[in-house]
Amino acid sequence: MPSIIIGTAGHIDHGKSALVRALTGTDPDRLPEEKKRGITIDLGFADLTLDDMHFGFVDVPGHERFIKNMLAGAHGIDLLMLVVAADESVMPQTREHFDICRLLGVRQGIIVITKKDLVEDELLALVEDEVSELVAGSFLEGAPIVAVSSRTGEGIERLKEQLKIVSQSVPPKSGDFITRLPVDRAFSMRGFGAVVTGTLISGAISEGDELELLPLTAAVRVRGTQVHGAAVATAEAGQRTAVNLAGVDVKQLERGMVLAPVASLRPTQIIDASVNVLTHASRGLRSRARVRLHIGSTEVLARIRILDGTELEPGQTGLAQLRLEAPVVALHDDHFILRSYSPAETIAGGIVLDPFAIKHRGKDLEKTRERLKMLIGSDREVKLAALTRGSGIRGSRRDDLRAATGWTTSVLSDVIVNAQKRKLVVDAAGIVLTPEAFSHLRQSVVEELEGHHRKEPLARGMLRETLREKIFSQSLPEVFIAVIADLENQGTIVSEKDVVRLGTHSVDLSEKDIKLRNDLENSYLTAGAEAPTVDEVMTRIGVTPKEKVNARKVLQLLIDNATIIRLQGEMFMHTSAVDQLKSKLFDFASKNEPERLIDVAAFKDLAGVSRKYAIPLLEYFDREHITRRAGDKRLILRSR
Repeated sequence: MPSIIIGTAGHIDHGKSALVRALTGTDPDRLPEEKKRGITIDLGFADLTLDDMHFGFVDVPGHERFIKNMLAGAHGIDLLMLVVAADESVMPQTREHFDICRLLGVRQGIIVITKKDLVEDELLALVEDEVSELVAGSFLEGAPIVAVSSRTGEGIERLKEQLKIVSQSVPPKSGDFITRLPVDRAFSMRGFGAVVTGTLISGAISEGDELELLPLTAAVRVRGTQVHGAAVATAEAGQRTAVNLAGVDVKQLERGMVLAPVASLRPTQIIDASVNVLTHASRGLRSRARVRLHIGSTEVLARIRILDGTELEPGQTGLAQLRLEAPVVALHDDHFILRSYSPAETIAGGIVLDPFAIKHRGKDLEKTRERLKMLIGSDREVKLAALTRGSGIRGSRRDDLRAATGWTTSVLSDVIVNAQKRKLVVDAAGIVLTPEAFSHLRQSVVEELEGHHRKEPLARGMLRETLREKIFSQSLPEVFIAVIADLENQGTIVSEKDVVRLGTHSVDLSEKDIKLRNDLENSYLTAGAEAPTVDEVMTRIGVTPKEKVNARKVLQLLIDNATIIRLQGEMFMHTSAVDQLKSKLFDFASKNEPERLIDVAAFKDLAGVSRKYAIPLLEYFDREHITRRAGDKRLILRSR
């Protein structure tokens, strides 16, 4: 059965609660103080079934002192019931409530004139004219106007019929978004424990679900769900929902929290947004002004920075950044309300563009404005590209994009695929980048390698880790892998173990360096298994102190092409000497089957070396998986 959330709006004492009671038979005023004082202080709830349609009513307080409470319940309504008393007509909170609902993006509604029995027809007609003037040019222009008397019941049946008609134009809830329930009430029930209620904006909640309470980041389990007071197996988007939670104490719960799947959404404290200042606001919005942000069911104080100058005048729309004094859960395209800090007055509303913004530098504002304008509209691929552009060369994980948009995994995957086809983004090993960022990184790698080859012409290439630290220190690890792989596939670079070089790079030795290389190789070849230190080799072949740096580069070439092998530290050996020792090991193993064990003393005799060389050699063979320690001996793993 489809479910529609109807929110009341209107001035204090205009009969909103009485109207809900007349429609549903339920008194939405639940607090003793409300009944004692005869006014609504906090949110009230009731429900009504008409034919095949279920209506959930959110009754809000009309007094200006309780606008905060009104806003906590206004975020999830599908259809507005703007209530105006016939004996008072349009009043200050009538206008403010209407402004709030308009700024929150409500698109359907009905105008209800209450207390019909208290006025003559002429005055009733005048009130209708005043209300029509109020809503001219808005979503309520041309909406049904129904006059009722909650006391006598006159007009109630006609109102029910109009509710059924208007509700047909309410679009069904989209299945494109993950589960999200902003909490507007939290309490404890004997025998059940912690309970939270709210309007389920998207997704579904079922018994046994593992969810997370944000911004508390507390893991909870759903013990049970109710919709309009009845237990259900699953609550669905668009329903007023009560959720019995396990894993959290009721003292930890408060209005403004959000229930969502574990690790799907994240709190934020900096938001970029499009802001619309009311035409009749008493003041505009200046940079650094302190404001009250109402988003979802929460209120938080914030400082605003205007990105289109320094001020937005009444009636203007512009880009702004909100820096919050406490974390909230916000998604791209969420509507919000801004009220002045003191005195509290509704002055603007807006839409979240980038929920995970950073503080912008003045020199980057033009690009920032360009990117944020890409986030206004309905093209999801363009939105994805804009969000990705904000991550720069870091790139965005899919979890980052899901937390920003609230899109389900399947929807996000489809958007990424389509954006790739349109060449709006690049998938870099699972990380989403803009083509510009990916191209910039590729070019940076080429330029860095070119510079390295100029400085170190004798070097085989640049260490992978050094390259990563220089170019990719601000990028996610997968981005480095993807860029290197892309350049390798195109033949631009060559990656050899821990070294990267340009595909065109080769080591061209001078005649002097060729002689030096040959001298170094011959020295180690002649030394055999008891190789001298590097300094000793340099002295033997006549390398001067000034030539040592270059000589070491030539030595590194011999190491890179495996002519010389590093055993440990400054101990090197010619590969032919190492190969001879391997052969001796394998011969020893074949003669000592099946144990194939050798100790240090036996290896010393076998290799004809002192302990100084025996231990480093055995440790080298361990690393090469030729031998393996077995107590105080080595097991020879391989044979000839």
